[in-house]
Amino acid sequence: MKKITKKTVEEFYEMLAPCTVCPRACGVDRLNGELGNCNAGLDVEVSSYHQHFGEEPPLVGRHGSGTIFLAHCNLHCVFCQNYEISQLGMGRKVTIEELAEMMLVLQERGCHNINFVTPTPWVPQIVDALAVAQSKGLDLPIVYNCGGYESVNTLEMLESIVDIYMPDIKYADNKIAAKYSDVGDYWDVVRPALVEMHRQVGDLSVEDGIAKRGLLIRHLVLPNNNAGSGECFEFIRDNLSLTTVVNVMAQYYPTHRAGQYTDMNRRITTQEYRAAIEELTRLGLDSGFRQTIDTIFRSIVPEWTDDLKDTGDK
Repeated sequence: MKKITKKTVEEFYEMLAPCTVCPRACGVDRLNGELGNCNAGLDVEVSSYHQHFGEEPPLVGRHGSGTIFLAHCNLHCVFCQNYEISQLGMGRKVTIEELAEMMLVLQERGCHNINFVTPTPWVPQIVDALAVAQSKGLDLPIVYNCGGYESVNTLEMLESIVDIYMPDIKYADNKIAAKYSDVGDYWDVVRPALVEMHRQVGDLSVEDGIAKRGLLIRHLVLPNNNAGSGECFEFIRDNLSLTTVVNVMAQYYPTHRAGQYTDMNRRITTQEYRAAIEELTRLGLDSGFRQTIDTIFRSIVPEWTDDLKDTGDK
């Protein structure tokens, strides 16, 4: 992480009035307390921070990922598994100094990185807190754990501040993104955003089992191929690299408001997950993570039995 100067922090805060931090560019004056489309204002809001052992193995290592869950999100996914935080704003306002102290505490606990979950609405405040923490000895890799709906301009400003980008690639279709995440240009936005992330940090670099720098993309398989998995993987192959690390996730379940939509009101089947993995393999993207079907399904469906595997009914 480069040394963050006072001038750099000031340049980030200028993005808050009118707000252009994310691609929505809703234009509110957050410096004077107005709330954006994401419901974020000026004072950063944190839900929790802790050593997290549920992330990908290169982030977790032996001592965990130093995860800071931030409230609010610039996407409004009907199936968000953290909707209490991202959409209901569960959290508390903290000062920049308190946010910096959280990072230092996580470093003292031995965490391998500082992992900001849903950082997008809070980029200026995060950079401000990083400058404070940096001055007090923070030297861990910084993880930007986001939904993929990112402003290229903001990402360019983050160059050499973020070490590991961990975005989602949620959809390959703008209409589906509008329906399920209330954003009608997701596919148009996520592609240049991923290209910029990869330009900055390249493929994931792992030393002694611990991620130090690079891009790690998450893709959640959705029922009825609503995520457009094959198209997402093809974009990655053609525009990033064959060695891009992709975590293909199977843990979708119809939480929050997903039950209101017929084609999203069930868990995925093993056939759907296997079809996504087959596409990944066919395209040559073999550097990522695959989840063991029986393990993941038994973890989310206690009554799971072999005869239910391919029905999607439970």
